[in-house]
Amino acid sequence: MVVDERLVTYINSLDTGNTKVLDEIEREALDTCVPVIRKEMQSFLKLLLSMTRPKRILEVGTAVGFSAILMAEYNPADCEIITIENYEKRIPIARNNFKRAGKENSITLIEGDAKEVLPTLREPFDFIFMDAAKGQYIHFLPEIFRLLKTGGTLVSDNVLQDGDIIESHYAVTRRNRTIYKRMREYLYELTHRKDLVTAVLPVGDGVTVSTKKEP
Repeated sequence: MVVDERLVTYINSLDTGNTKVLDEIEREALDTCVPVIRKEMQSFLKLLLSMTRPKRILEVGTAVGFSAILMAEYNPADCEIITIENYEKRIPIARNNFKRAGKENSITLIEGDAKEVLPTLREPFDFIFMDAAKGQYIHFLPEIFRLLKTGGTLVSDNVLQDGDIIESHYAVTRRNRTIYKRMREYLYELTHRKDLVTAVLPVGDGVTVSTKKEP
């Protein structure tokens, strides 16, 4: 928990909720231990979509399709969403959820490793949502930057790792040290690139919001 748990509970108590189908999908995901974006992140994502009104959205990390459906539902503009997922067991669940929500025509799921899929994409995107394996963010970044339209928005979720990101390398459990190191590299790269403007925010488990500057 990055922010005081009582404060988060209060903020979430103000949330007006989602559609019935999204609520059902979220409940099913949590019951089967599939992570979905946290309540405060859901609200923040809705706000960003309302502000930017993207026409083309790329999501890296579909899981069961919850966040892709949320973006399709709450983006005020008609949009095309491409989402990438590598975990075979979740792919049919996501496809079924897209149909349940009536979003199968606006969301395209590409199966495969994002490291292999991203180089095959050509058209730029107005909005990119990163919510995949945290240790891979730094490896995805060159292709993500290539695909992000000038003036576009890049949102990266779960970047503060429940606060571990500020701990000493030696205070982090050995199995998490590689992810810790790579995430710190990713955050440094986002905040120090001259062609990006980035804010790191303690929303949910930490989020970065970046925009691509004019060359």
